[in-house]
Amino acid sequence: MPYNSQGSKLNQKGNFRNEIVAGLIGYFTTVYIVVVNGSILSEAGVSLETGMIATILVSFLGTLLMGLVGRLPLILIPGMGINALFAYTIVQGTDLSFHEGLAVVLVAAIIFLITAFSKLGIILKEAVPDSLKHAVTVGLGFFLILIGLEKSGLAVSGENTIIEIGDFTSPTVIVGIITLFLALFLFVKNVPANFLITMIIGTILASIFGIVIPSTEPVNIKAEEILFLPSFTAVGQLSFWLAVFPLALILIFENMGLLHGQLYMLNQNEKYGRAYKVTAFSTVTCAFLGTSPTVSAAENTAVIASKGRTGATAIITALLFLITIFIIPWVTMIPNTAISPILIIVGFLMAQNIRQIPLDDLSESVPAYLIIAMIPFTYSIADGMAFGFIAYPIVKLAMGKQKDLSVALLIISALFLFEFLIKIIGI
Repeated sequence: MPYNSQGSKLNQKGNFRNEIVAGLIGYFTTVYIVVVNGSILSEAGVSLETGMIATILVSFLGTLLMGLVGRLPLILIPGMGINALFAYTIVQGTDLSFHEGLAVVLVAAIIFLITAFSKLGIILKEAVPDSLKHAVTVGLGFFLILIGLEKSGLAVSGENTIIEIGDFTSPTVIVGIITLFLALFLFVKNVPANFLITMIIGTILASIFGIVIPSTEPVNIKAEEILFLPSFTAVGQLSFWLAVFPLALILIFENMGLLHGQLYMLNQNEKYGRAYKVTAFSTVTCAFLGTSPTVSAAENTAVIASKGRTGATAIITALLFLITIFIIPWVTMIPNTAISPILIIVGFLMAQNIRQIPLDDLSESVPAYLIIAMIPFTYSIADGMAFGFIAYPIVKLAMGKQKDLSVALLIISALFLFEFLIKIIGI
């Protein structure tokens, strides 16, 4: 049975006071996603306000479903890394429109849903080596770090190099550096709601330096900014399906890992199937509410540590997310310099998974390193994954370890190779 930090067994039952406290902590540790995800979605062609509304609605609906149906204290929010894949690779990288990108989300979510109700999920889980799964997480982490550095002005395109450090005389860079070190201090001190505090103080600093001008103008919410209709006009293009493939893989593997770990902490492993199905259904709703897919939040560990044990915790957090829609005029004041430290820290946390890769085994570490390096360096999560998945069987065969290769993995690797061949041919 799992234990808490004091060595006591975790109790599956909760009392309502603990559930309220855990729900509040869950909200304050995840509400940063409203601004951060909204900012990333704005790179895909919608307004910041539209992206924030979408984030609020899917977080509310997904978390509410987890509380009512899953009966678990788990929060569902748009996944960091997955939102970058949607904005920078699927939409910008393939020249799909925002609505066509939502169609990609819908198809990938349906595939995820199918795995939740069939044995396909187990087959895929066993087919892909753990080293590649961890490598994708690490690569996503470094990608988020790069995006965070760019948003803060600390990393810019160089005149004689691909990238160089930003202008230290710029107010944006100065505020970005101060906010970053503040965020690091609060994080390592484990201050409750440290991300939220970082955004508040970072916004105040930006106002002092004249980077952001306070405004409380009301936001006009239109029907087309709440419900979206995914466009399948690009469904006949190969690029559409090549975008579906990596997104579906990441959704399946990331949620598998997150839910397994969190339910183990809760000592409620028997609820995995129900939680997995709720999470999969939540991703389907994202296509119609206008955002990248949701995942089980990494911050759920804080909820569990706060003695959240039942669905009541998730319901409380969900309602708080819904209330957030009324304070959007104030939330939109938060500048990139207040968001970038969060991206950098979350990226760092994801990058720590490199410890799970067997670095002393070249047949596992070489393909993993390719993924880790190529995701940020190609500015494409899908292309970065492709390098590692193609290299994996090649390295295994070169080292005489063909017994480690499954038919399912060879098919996945062949699909990635096919994607590269299509790019070479120029179809």
